[in-house]
Amino acid sequence: MKSTERFNAYRIMWVFVYYDLPTDTRKDRKQATLFRKRLLDDGFTMMQYSIYTRHCASRENAEVHIKRVKRNLPPRGEVIIFQLTDKQFGMMEFFRGQAESEKPDTPQQLELF
Repeated sequence: MKSTERFNAYRIMWVFVYYDLPTDTRKDRKQATLFRKRLLDDGFTMMQYSIYTRHCASRENAEVHIKRVKRNLPPRGEVIIFQLTDKQFGMMEFFRGQAESEKPDTPQQLELF
């Protein structure tokens, strides 16, 4: 694979996890907290409350993290997982109130050979 293909904005992926989990009982709150902690342990970052993102170097790497999220799904509630290319992510607009805000920084990936 050519180095230009390796870092192509259409190949680099962002994985989004949206969730709405019940917190009615102590057990529900514990499962929601555990799910959130596992997302953080896997390198996801909170974009908004109940919306987490992870930058992945490739589609294959994104699939690895998606499988981990699926493995840790709580028994109740709703979870949505989707992917965007880095190019699509770059076209997002972010607002705080009516003022446009800066986009989150793209993490610098360390690649070891």
